Amino acid sequence: MGSFRGMYMKETVISIVGPTAVGKSLLGIEMAKRFNGEVISGDSTQVYTGMDIGTAKVTKEEMDGIAHHMIDIISPDESFSVADFQLHANKCIDDVLRRDKLPILVGGSGLYIQAVLYNYNFSEQRRDESFTKRMEEMIKLEGPDQLYKKLKEVDPVQAAKVHPNNHRRLIRALEVYETTGMTMTEYQQQQQLESPYNPIIIGLDMDRDVLYDRINQRVNHMIDTGLIEEVKNLIDRGYEDCQSMHAIGYKEIIQHISGNQPIEYAIDDLKQNSRKYAKRQLTWFRNKMNVQWYKMEPMLIEEKIEFILKDLAGILEEKSN
Repeated sequence: MGSFRGMYMKETVISIVGPTAVGKSLLGIEMAKRFNGEVISGDSTQVYTGMDIGTAKVTKEEMDGIAHHMIDIISPDESFSVADFQLHANKCIDDVLRRDKLPILVGGSGLYIQAVLYNYNFSEQRRDESFTKRMEEMIKLEGPDQLYKKLKEVDPVQAAKVHPNNHRRLIRALEVYETTGMTMTEYQQQQQLESPYNPIIIGLDMDRDVLYDRINQRVNHMIDTGLIEEVKNLIDRGYEDCQSMHAIGYKEIIQHISGNQPIEYAIDDLKQNSRKYAKRQLTWFRNKMNVQWYKMEPMLIEEKIEFILKDLAGILEEKSN
C-alpha cells in the first residue's frame, strides 16, 4: 500500500469503535497484519497495570506478534485524565507514523477516542486545585449525591454521561462550570472538530440480543478465569479506593468481596452495567462521530472481517490517488 506518512496532506489514522464484546480487538489485529499497522488501545482502563481480566485486555497470544500501545502504562493508583490519555495516544500515533506504519486506534471509550482524533484542547482550562480539594472533602463527608444533583441542575447532558461514583469527572465538570461559567457540555461543543489526521472510523455493531448474550458470556468467562482473585489482589495492594477501581468489572466485585452482595448478585450487576455501557457507547458514536458502520455476526466473523478489510483497502487506494 505504500507509506501512510506523506501519502496525503494529513496522515491516515484508522479507528475501530463500537460496544464492548463486539469484536473490535480481533479486527484491529487482523487489520494490522494486512496493512502493516500497529494497534493503539483507545480504552480508558487498559492503561492500568494489574487490571487485566476486568478490562478484557488482549493477551500476548491474541496479539499474534502485533505491537500494541497504551496498555499497562500506569499503576492503578495514578490519576490519568482524558487529557493525559490524549497526550500519550497522540505520541504513540506520531511514533507509529514515523516508522511508516498505519496507526489503528481500537477502543470503546467515546470521549477518549474523540479527544485523540479531533485534538480537543484541554490545556486552556487549567485545574483549580483548591476547588478540587474542597469537592473531594465534601464527597468524603457527605458522599457524591449532592454534587451529582448539582451537576444535573447545571449540566444535565454531562450528568447523563458521568456516573455518580466517577468522582474525578464529576468534580471536573463542576469545576469548569464554577471557574468559567460555562458548562462542560458547552465547553466541549466549542471544540473545533477538525482532525489533525485523516481519520477513517470503522464502527462495529451487532443485533442487540446477540450482543447482550456475548456480554453475558464474557462476564462469565472473566469470573471463570480469575476476576475475583484479580480484584482481591488489587485490594491487597491498597488500590481499593482508587478511581480506577470504580470501573465496571471492579466496583461490582468489590461489593461482593466487602460482604455487601452475594457473588450471584455482583455478577448480575456486572452484566447489567456492561450492557448499559454498551448502549451508551453506541449512542455516543452514532451521535458524535462520522462512522462507517458494519454489522457483525458471530457465526460469520471471519467473512465479516475479510469484507471490512477489502472495503478498507479500497478506501485507502482511493485516497492515495
